[in-house]
Amino acid sequence: MNKEKIKKVVLAYSGGLDTSIIIPWLKENYNNCEIVAVSGNVGQADELEGLEEKALKTGASKLYVEDLTKEMLDEVVFPAVMAGAKYENYLLGTAFARPIIAKRLAEIAIEEGADAIVHGCTGKGNDQVRFELGLKAFAPDIPVIAPWREWDIKSREEEIDYAEAHNVPLKINRETNYSKDKNIWHLSHEGLDLEDPANEPLYNKEGFLEMGISPEQAPDEPTYVKIHFEKGIATAIDGVEMDSVGIVTKLNELGGKNGIGLLDIVEDRLVGMKCRGVYETPGGEILYSAHEYLETITLDKETMHYKALVAQKLGEILYNAQWFSPLTEAILAFVKETQKTVTGDVTLKLYKGNIIKAGVTSPYSLYDPEIATFDEDEVYNQADSAGFINLYGLSTKVMAKMKKKNNLD
Repeated sequence: MNKEKIKKVVLAYSGGLDTSIIIPWLKENYNNCEIVAVSGNVGQADELEGLEEKALKTGASKLYVEDLTKEMLDEVVFPAVMAGAKYENYLLGTAFARPIIAKRLAEIAIEEGADAIVHGCTGKGNDQVRFELGLKAFAPDIPVIAPWREWDIKSREEEIDYAEAHNVPLKINRETNYSKDKNIWHLSHEGLDLEDPANEPLYNKEGFLEMGISPEQAPDEPTYVKIHFEKGIATAIDGVEMDSVGIVTKLNELGGKNGIGLLDIVEDRLVGMKCRGVYETPGGEILYSAHEYLETITLDKETMHYKALVAQKLGEILYNAQWFSPLTEAILAFVKETQKTVTGDVTLKLYKGNIIKAGVTSPYSLYDPEIATFDEDEVYNQADSAGFINLYGLSTKVMAKMKKKNNLD
């Protein structure tokens, strides 16, 4: 990349440690170029406070704050819930946000006539790939600057040193310097003591959890919640209709106060390494559980079993930065078809970190109590099973006779 040609850049700006120091670094290393900062609001709440003042003070010419929360939920999160997409039990909180943010970054870069797009992702993480594949989908001809792949800074400690030397204000300190990512769906924690899988997360330490409390601190009385779905989409909680933002916000509240949604995993990153992360996803865990529960009575066996394979693949697609692809479109078309009868009500009991099934109904239920009953019925002839077993077991019987005839073990 010819740095002399870089006069104006668009920066993916969160106001966190990485992107805070990138602004002065770009000024020093890219000919004092103009920096247009873009912050994607995906529900990180108070993290946006004072962002414009900070961006301008440290050298940006302007800051876009784009509200992408509903778009993220409607276009990425809820379709993934319908699919049942997960990655190694991770509910994809960071991965959900990146395609939408990258798309808007590309659009603004084109509108601004930017010479390059900048992000603060490290060379070890997944997000560098997620951002850049999203940018290639919408701004394929605009080059990308990734300072972590260029500068001499090697650690978060050195980042803090750089920030202090350049008078960049930070909301963190060296003792609580977890690497975090927050949006309406989740909060991730990485680094410090969590880098050793032998260390238990400090769930009960004040200030560690932000979206809820630990199961030990949860109330002794359970909370019941009823979620209504229409064709696989949650549309109401306890009889109150809500949009996607309202649904997730309310479930976060209910799940958080009952210690729901904590996940501690060592996951396999796209770049090949294993990494330990602790995630808070209170509303998300409830929503996934409710949807899966409803599908048990509304999907036939073959569709449900095949859909589980598709769900795993979509989870990998999301995690591995391939959301904007023909395969994603094809999978989502299949998933949408499966959801035509996934309508009904699910009741769950939330208690000290547990989600307990408490009832499910649907006008499209395939569960027939008259067939399933252990009592006497008139619709199922149990004698029919003998013929079925003979046919179903025919290949096993033939194999056994052949082995006996030939004295094979």
